[in-house]
Amino acid sequence: MEHTLFVIGKLFTTALALVIAYQAYRGYQRHHTQLLLYVAAGFLVGLGGLLEGVLFEVLQVSIFEAGFVAALVTAAGMLSILYALYAPNP
Repeated sequence: MEHTLFVIGKLFTTALALVIAYQAYRGYQRHHTQLLLYVAAGFLVGLGGLLEGVLFEVLQVSIFEAGFVAALVTAAGMLSILYALYAPNP
């Protein structure tokens, strides 16, 4: 049961991140503000959790390696959002 709740939590988090990324992308299309594109890319960090699960469950990668890859994806997304927050608006 605990494993099922963990998977449901990961899928829910991934779905929320994808909705936010989609809305940021729509904002980019409407306003042509490139920084919103960085926000959209940054919120694809939600895919890190999904990637972790696929690596661990399907490809039988160790939990350490799967978690490390997920952490790298999350860090890249956070850096993208951070850039969007601090970069000058062109």
